[in-house]
Amino acid sequence: MSRLILAVDTTSEYGSLALLRDEDLIDEVEVHAPKGFAHLLYGHLAELLGRHALKIAEVDCFAAACGPGSFTGVRVGLACIKGLAEAVGRPAVGVSNLQAIASCGTAALRAAVLDAHRGEVYGAVYDAASRVVVPEVVAPFDAWLAMLPEGELEFVVSGFTPPLAGAVTIAPRALAGAVARLASRAEPQDPAALDANYVRRPDAELLWKE
Repeated sequence: MSRLILAVDTTSEYGSLALLRDEDLIDEVEVHAPKGFAHLLYGHLAELLGRHALKIAEVDCFAAACGPGSFTGVRVGLACIKGLAEAVGRPAVGVSNLQAIASCGTAALRAAVLDAHRGEVYGAVYDAASRVVVPEVVAPFDAWLAMLPEGELEFVVSGFTPPLAGAVTIAPRALAGAVARLASRAEPQDPAALDANYVRRPDAELLWKE
């Protein structure tokens, strides 16, 4: 039976939307939103569905990149997907940005790296089946390198250029398609159960603790 998935990534100012039917990517749209997605996300979703003569009720599963990334962006994407899924009685899936980045690689072991700012990176290692080999952390790049397994690694990066001579790097431009593909293989959840994957605590919480 055919299964339609709608996925969004609003975790950085360069976001994207995607439609996947079974394993076929129907469409993926890049959206640049330097002022945030809250005011324009639903308009772009309506355009995407309208272009393919689809209605929101025809979507079988909703998916969102759940972080790490911009705290506000993560919340906007999750709130959108959870709300739409609840409205039409469909399941939803949250997909780690690092897992989505790694899925764009080609090697047996993929070191996914995302700029975390403040001189740090978000990083993790996945295998070709998108299984975690080294868990997600936030750390200075050199400290993260020390955590990596020995052997050949492919660096798959977003917003970050690893200072490694001769390193194989892939930089995916859009993640929504990868999020949709991973969601198609994941166990669907009750939308209310979806949560953000910040990896690092929000600034407000850190300041409050101090």
